[in-house]
Amino acid sequence: MTLWEFFVKGGPLMWPLLACSVVAMAIIIERLFALRQSRIIPKDLIEEVERLTRMGRLSDIEQLLKRSTSPICPVIMMAIKNAGMRREIIKDYMEEAGASEAYSIERYIDILGIIAAIAPLLGFLGTVTGMLTSFQAVSITGTHSSQLLAAGISEALITTVVGLSIGIPVYVCYRLLIARSDYLVMEMEKTSARILEYLKGDEHEVPKDKKGQEDFGS
Repeated sequence: MTLWEFFVKGGPLMWPLLACSVVAMAIIIERLFALRQSRIIPKDLIEEVERLTRMGRLSDIEQLLKRSTSPICPVIMMAIKNAGMRREIIKDYMEEAGASEAYSIERYIDILGIIAAIAPLLGFLGTVTGMLTSFQAVSITGTHSSQLLAAGISEALITTVVGLSIGIPVYVCYRLLIARSDYLVMEMEKTSARILEYLKGDEHEVPKDKKGQEDFGS
């Protein structure tokens, strides 16, 4: 039996199953490429931002961030643009930008969860409709051949096999990509918090002139 013959014997529900497999494969490949740590949190970029932040060269940081397409750049940019504000306000702005970028990191992954759920169901539906067709054929012909019935049921089970073959690996990839995206979002938060500390780390230091006044007053 050729692959095409196997596909045709599965019935019309093989087409939506094929569509599910193609869409799932496209999303998995795209997300594996998009969720590389070197793309989300480029090490060289972060090191340069930290160096420029310590030097106070905020305008240079803005130019550097504008040239990058990393999702962490809008988060850092929000801190740089509001550097004159209080730490709590900057953190709120960064969290808003981070939430937007987290959504872009996690996009399409939910579709994999849907495909993993509906592919086996489509397979079961194809099996049920195939078995109904087989029983109807037996009742119409009036023959009670076990071979004829077994052949019809075996063909009806093709969609179940295909549905499970799609659903199981897609679900595994779905869980792995969810874990990967959660990890990257957490790393983005840590990196952004570290840069905020470099940017506003001197807030808690007592100015020398103020310290001298306090000593004089005591």
